[in-house]
Amino acid sequence: GSPAQTPVGPVDVGARWADIVVDAWRIETFPERLQGAALAAYVWGYRAAMLVSGAGAIKGADILGWPGALLAVAALIALGPLLTLIAAEPATSGPRIVLGGLAARLRTAVLEPLAEFWTRPGAGTILAFVALFKLGEALAGVMTAPFYRSLGFDRAAIALANAPFSLIASIAGIALGGWLVARLGVGRALLWTGSVQTVAMAMYVGLAYAPGRVSMLIATVVAEAFAEGMADAAFLTYLSGLCAVAFTATQYALLSSLAAIALRTVGGLSGFLAEALGWKLFYLSAMFAALPAMAIMVRLLRRYPPEPAAATR
Repeated sequence: GSPAQTPVGPVDVGARWADIVVDAWRIETFPERLQGAALAAYVWGYRAAMLVSGAGAIKGADILGWPGALLAVAALIALGPLLTLIAAEPATSGPRIVLGGLAARLRTAVLEPLAEFWTRPGAGTILAFVALFKLGEALAGVMTAPFYRSLGFDRAAIALANAPFSLIASIAGIALGGWLVARLGVGRALLWTGSVQTVAMAMYVGLAYAPGRVSMLIATVVAEAFAEGMADAAFLTYLSGLCAVAFTATQYALLSSLAAIALRTVGGLSGFLAEALGWKLFYLSAMFAALPAMAIMVRLLRRYPPEPAAATR
């Protein structure tokens, strides 16, 4: 649920821990109606940091040399702890200090958050929705690179579509998603953005009929990135609202990890499905794979609508 990638090494594990802490602070600090905007600001900051530390550092090396460029990046990184000290502590109640040994800490950090979540009405339905929401996207996204190559697009065309255009579309989509959450509420925003994300996958089918056409490639990438950004803003706001203040970090970490389960399981079957069905039927199947989550979403919004922030916190 955070911009960081799934941990694959010690540095990534540390980044994931930092993401969890930032997510917990965001959830506890901002009211639910502003969670989408807070999430958008978080992603904008992350994207800006990636640009500065990547392309910015390379450009800086031309001016300052590598030692100067790396020192400049290190100085920017040093601002993180300083800003953390300046940031206000969330005015929430909940266990902060756990006394006792490892068993007591495990119970407080893991078992109690899980037990609290399972006592809620519709807990199983909520977990099913969280696990399935990314299913269509997981199937479609995993195979984009071989799909593009099979249509005759070279690396330059793929890079052009994915670097500036995809980034701008993603940032704009997240911003619009955050605005929709504030305007419509998280439930209606989730329904609208989830529907747009499902429909946007039809662009892949259209692209399969336009091999080698760069304009169609750019349109597909932009539409998908924009729709995914919108849906992510509403979906992650929904996940944030599910977290009890006393267990924010643990519950959000578990929910966001569950949201990635489709990518790490069924997503691995995409290659077999694409080979068996062909690209057009494969991406149609990816669209239909998103429908179970949409059906569960409608049921959730009718029977277990998101509660106002004041009621859950």
